[in-house]
Amino acid sequence: MRSVAVVGTGLIGTSIALALRGRGVTTYLIDTDPEAARTAAGLGAGIAGSPREPVDLAVIAVPPQYVAAALREHQRRALAHDFTDAASVKGQVQQEAARTGCDLTRFVGGHPMGGREQSGPLAASADLFHGRPWVLTPAPQTRAQTVERARNLAELCGARPVVTTQAEHDQAVALVSHTPHLVSSLLAARLLQGEQSQLGLAGQGLRDVTRLAGGSVELWTDILGTNAAAVADVLAEFSHDVALMVETLRTLGTAPKPEQGSASRNRLASVLLRGVQGRARIPACSTDGVGPSRTYATVPGRV
Repeated sequence: MRSVAVVGTGLIGTSIALALRGRGVTTYLIDTDPEAARTAAGLGAGIAGSPREPVDLAVIAVPPQYVAAALREHQRRALAHDFTDAASVKGQVQQEAARTGCDLTRFVGGHPMGGREQSGPLAASADLFHGRPWVLTPAPQTRAQTVERARNLAELCGARPVVTTQAEHDQAVALVSHTPHLVSSLLAARLLQGEQSQLGLAGQGLRDVTRLAGGSVELWTDILGTNAAAVADVLAEFSHDVALMVETLRTLGTAPKPEQGSASRNRLASVLLRGVQGRARIPACSTDGVGPSRTYATVPGRV
């Protein structure tokens, strides 16, 4: 792939552009905020402005609610031969793209599974996606060449392409990304009720579990709202577990003797053990930066 246009020069778009420039790909940077594009260009991410001729691939790296409109605009302008996006929600985005008349034969949904709580081009990094999954969600009518170009993009960024359906993707990210962010925010919000003397005792553990809460409010309102049903399902199950733990701890706190709370203590230990086991299921992330793999992962059924 010789040339790419990145539409949207925030954290994700600029990180993609930096990775591509590091692999010698001519990269154009387009943003509704020209200063953001110039900032990204100043970091070495590419050329601020549109190409004179269609590039091989355009990456729509804008929040979910703007993807369809941006895709439609740039397809009409013949910005690229093929298109992908980088939004973290796929089903509703593709439905909107179809509704507004986008050419889905030349578009494949994409989601690089890398990020930071900071936003904007200055937070970008060329190795943000090294060793990370990069999900592709082609529609039935998507051309094979379009999917291949998107796979090539992921590999050039050091990521691992994973092909799945839109629904499976949205269910998966609700579990591994969207609900964790919301839970982090809910916990961090409780700190508003704490005394400053109490917060002065905070250690690294609290910083770790609330790190995600530092993300962009505007962006995450869009993400969570767009994937609301799938997140609600996960959060409902989580809230059931929380309610059970409240009951367990109330029992432990009122038991006159330790032996009278043995059942509740066992229940508490069981939850902690399940947490250890669940955390152990998270795959290790390869960040060795050794060049792109040619292995394509296809996920049949639930992710």
